[in-house]
Amino acid sequence: MNDFIVPFILGIFIVVLGITNMKGNINSLHWYHRKRVTEENRKPFGKLVGLGTIIIGIALIICSILFFIADRSQILMLETVSNILLILSLILGLGLNFYAMFKYNKGIF
Repeated sequence: MNDFIVPFILGIFIVVLGITNMKGNINSLHWYHRKRVTEENRKPFGKLVGLGTIIIGIALIICSILFFIADRSQILMLETVSNILLILSLILGLGLNFYAMFKYNKGIF
């Protein structure tokens, strides 16, 4: 049972973190990114990073639910769908985060 609860709670935490970033509060990000983003770009940077973070969090929540259903119903196809969803959402979410870093920080480092 804990195999499903921990990713579910982690997904909720990540979504809340993304919502916080989307509101322009980028204090949860590394100091380097906060220092390099200008004040007028703080809001759009936070929106892009937050959106990427929310996508990852929602996918984690959905995947934990699918794994729970797959475990209870013995439908192994749900595990495959869940893994594909998680991989695609990680690529999309991290892609948005890196795009925001390159656009507003001129690099990831």
